[in-house]
Amino acid sequence: MSEPASISSGIAKRYATAIFELAQETKSLKSLEADVAALDGALNVSEDLRGLIASPLYTRDQVSNAITALAAKMELSQTVAGALGLMAQKRRLFALPQVLAALRALIAEAKGEVTAEVTSAQPLTKTQEADIAKTLKARVGKEINLKLTVDESLIGGLVIKVGSQMIDSSIRAQLAALKNSMKEVG
Repeated sequence: MSEPASISSGIAKRYATAIFELAQETKSLKSLEADVAALDGALNVSEDLRGLIASPLYTRDQVSNAITALAAKMELSQTVAGALGLMAQKRRLFALPQVLAALRALIAEAKGEVTAEVTSAQPLTKTQEADIAKTLKARVGKEINLKLTVDESLIGGLVIKVGSQMIDSSIRAQLAALKNSMKEVG
């Protein structure tokens, strides 16, 4: 892992842990979960927000004022709004995507859930999603949250990641295995 990535992941884990513990103390995990989803959605759709948290061109005050206004507009909880303000003052907003990912993991763990990353060659139907979740729940023994992505380069099949385990049933992987076995023969 590169040094900047390890630095931001360390920062993210510390902020996420502090925010999560504050939310637990105030018994506001539900609102924390809603805030995380809202912020994640805002980061996904707003190029301006991504630029704000990453750009060194803005002053601390500009970033802090913008984040405070954003938190008020989004009606974020006091815990999350305060953490965002602190991150802005300390110039740590660049780690916000990692903080949100760490918070999602902490919330899922507290709820006894596991996130499974499912990559498919084409969008899955609701029935397929339910079948995958049911099968993974039986295998893992916990409630499953699916994080779905589409990668047409898979050609067909699925790649499923649950924790440190990966199941790759994609046609791309099968073709690669066939190619390797053909090399060994000749």
